[in-house]
Amino acid sequence: MFTHKQVWSAIDTIAERYGFSASGLAKKAGLDPTSFNPSKRFGPDDRPRWPTMESINRVLDAAGAPVEEFAELLIGRKGQAPRRRQIPLLGLARAGKGGYFDDSGFPSGNGWEEIDVPGVSDLNAYALEITGDSMQPVYREGDTIVVSPSATIRKGDRVVVKTSDGQVMAKVMQRQTAKTVELASFNPDHPVRTLDTKDLDWMARIIWASQ
Repeated sequence: MFTHKQVWSAIDTIAERYGFSASGLAKKAGLDPTSFNPSKRFGPDDRPRWPTMESINRVLDAAGAPVEEFAELLIGRKGQAPRRRQIPLLGLARAGKGGYFDDSGFPSGNGWEEIDVPGVSDLNAYALEITGDSMQPVYREGDTIVVSPSATIRKGDRVVVKTSDGQVMAKVMQRQTAKTVELASFNPDHPVRTLDTKDLDWMARIIWASQ
């Protein structure tokens, strides 16, 4: 049996390890930003409030944390934060050229460098180095983003997309239907772009940035 304190402590530790505040992680998971505030952990009658399993699942998905890590925190095995591991790195400008990705958007081929990144457990993750200023003010030239081609994508997630004509860009997934994808720009001066799904090679979620 887990205590109320153990559950909330595990959530706080996950947030800290993956670079979030408790409210920031809640927002990233698509929850009310105040959901995890200490004041919300008890009701008006001082009875403990517990996070739902759905909330916990969404939090782990948003952070990119494995459920095994959360389970270890619940039973008190804090241990070390996830070790840095090397993942493939490619410049965003080069990513549109052939030979670097397979048909599903997973890294392949030669020409990749490697970098160390903290707290990334996704074995399929890779990094892209931002070039140019088209993604300001969110991402600037020289920033590194970590992308997960296997992560679930929801409305509002930051993503990298590759079109069939070789364009690679970082956007915000605004809406997706069976036939189209609407992508908002980080730069407010750029309009929302709508792509036919047949013109989209792949789309992958950004799970970390070196800002």
